[in-house]
Amino acid sequence: MGHLDHATFGWLTPVLSYAMASIGAALGLRCTVRALGTSGRSRRNWLFTAASAIGTGIWTMHFVAMLGFGVTGTDIRYDVPLTLLSLLVAMLVVGAGVFTVGYSRDRSRALLVGGLTTGLGVASMHYLGMAALRLHGTVAYDPLLVTVSVVIAVVAATAALWAALNIKSPGAVALASLVMGAAVSSMHYTGMLAVGVEVVPSGSALSGATVMQFIFPLAVGLGSYLFLTSAFVALSPPAREHPAGRTAGRTERPAPAP
Repeated sequence: MGHLDHATFGWLTPVLSYAMASIGAALGLRCTVRALGTSGRSRRNWLFTAASAIGTGIWTMHFVAMLGFGVTGTDIRYDVPLTLLSLLVAMLVVGAGVFTVGYSRDRSRALLVGGLTTGLGVASMHYLGMAALRLHGTVAYDPLLVTVSVVIAVVAATAALWAALNIKSPGAVALASLVMGAAVSSMHYTGMLAVGVEVVPSGSALSGATVMQFIFPLAVGLGSYLFLTSAFVALSPPAREHPAGRTAGRTERPAPAP
């Protein structure tokens, strides 16, 4: 069995990946709170932003953590189409959960269905990302730890959707996002503990892209998206403070008679 190192850069990648998950969760929860206070096109747009933020945060967390992943005795490459597919899966499943909560009248049922769907989707994203791994050898998984990681994903997703429905204040959202970031990170590293690699030395070249060729630039780009979107949301006033909203609510004075 090859020796697996989950932190080749020390604490840098675990801490940075946790930060990405927490930022994505905070932004997504804040956008969902905004969405639930609006209707029509505005609600839909806020929910789209929430889904993209949480999905991007989860995906970026996974692959920033993977920057520190190494296996003794073999190089590592990543299949580009599968990696991009894992990002799409993250966006779609989180979007399904967020929109279920955002539009359902029976919120208890929406919470259960949305949490289960989103959790299974997040786990699928993780293992699809692992399927994109290319190395000299074979990868095997511990079924028990895989099951635990999926359960963590479902619980974390359900907790995030519950927080979106019940937590309103910015301070509570920040605290919930830190907890959510810890849950997503726990799911990732539990899944990684399930991994075992049987290295088969080979002189042939591996297909795919290296971490620095593909994963690093994409993670930096998505991380920048999270920071810029966070700034936009922070600077965007709530509906009741929006200038257009104040104008619409003002009583027009009749024009003076000629």
